Amino acid sequence: MTVLLEVCVDSADGLAAAIEGGAGRIELCSALELGGLTPLPSLMRIAARAPIPVYAMIRPHAGPFIFGGTDEEAMMLDIDAVRAAGLAGVVIGANRPDGTLDMPLIHRLKAHASGLWSTLHRAFDLVPDADQALEQAVELGVERILTSGCALKAADGLDTLKRLSARAAGRISIMPGSGIRPANVTAILQATGAREVHGSCSSPIESADLRAVAFGFEAKSANRTDSAVVREMCRAIASMER
Repeated sequence: MTVLLEVCVDSADGLAAAIEGGAGRIELCSALELGGLTPLPSLMRIAARAPIPVYAMIRPHAGPFIFGGTDEEAMMLDIDAVRAAGLAGVVIGANRPDGTLDMPLIHRLKAHASGLWSTLHRAFDLVPDADQALEQAVELGVERILTSGCALKAADGLDTLKRLSARAAGRISIMPGSGIRPANVTAILQATGAREVHGSCSSPIESADLRAVAFGFEAKSANRTDSAVVREMCRAIASMER
């Protein structure tokens, strides 16, 4: 079984590290510490030179995935920027206040992204009925669902991930994500039968500029994409494939 590793990154350095480590696809974001927001057009243009497919997150602000009219306009313009940059796809999703998928809005986003590939993001993990949301995702025509199995971490949502993979029956890919590391990726893949997996492959980095931290220009510590962790994840996946 061949498994594709998707790595989420939020900088040009992170993009380079993911590619160097052997990632098979990139989810391009800004602000990964907030779960990922839409990347800047400049980063999109840099990422378009990557030798592997790059999908851009379409999420205009932090907080719940509940979007109004001005948010929708921003997301439509961001999709235009993705297309103009020459990226492969978009990562989209939205919820209603009751947690269900906002199907009319996602349909409009999907239609606007015609010609681009698409992933349904972790708005899926907030739904009250994952089985119903799976059928809605199939109806939307997205390629895959990025999900932790409606748990905080994929390792805690294995039963749901396994059930979703079985119910999907090849109609759509179920891609586990959240808290996936080299130490647990094999167990998660074996339990779910997934053919692709999503991770940040990051390591904590302490700021070297305490003055910048004091002024609030930089966090004291942050996670950064680490090519060594990407390679380790790839090795763990490869050992399972043999």
